[in-house]
Amino acid sequence: MPALKAADTAATQAPAIKAPSLPLTATFDKVVGAEKGPYVLKLKNDSKAELKVTAKILLSVAFHMGSKHWDLPEHVIASGQVWSIPDLSAGDKITVTAEGFAPLELVVP
Repeated sequence: MPALKAADTAATQAPAIKAPSLPLTATFDKVVGAEKGPYVLKLKNDSKAELKVTAKILLSVAFHMGSKHWDLPEHVIASGQVWSIPDLSAGDKITVTAEGFAPLELVVP
């Protein structure tokens, strides 16, 4: 009876533990007269410890031969400090990740 076995297995499994949110405050600043993207994402570390984060940016506008995304290398944000990611455009999607935390997903306004 496979149906009973599957139900028994599901009942004995512990509920999934949700990862905590990244302790970052995100703000977008519009840059007047920018040569590239008109927005800068500022990520402030609100925790008491440094954070090692990476970011992936899915571009809202990509050129035919260009990449449709940027993978930014790991960056350490000290406690209370800000990491600025420039050259963003409206509609770009940014995913910020760090070990032990749920991903932070943002969209440029």
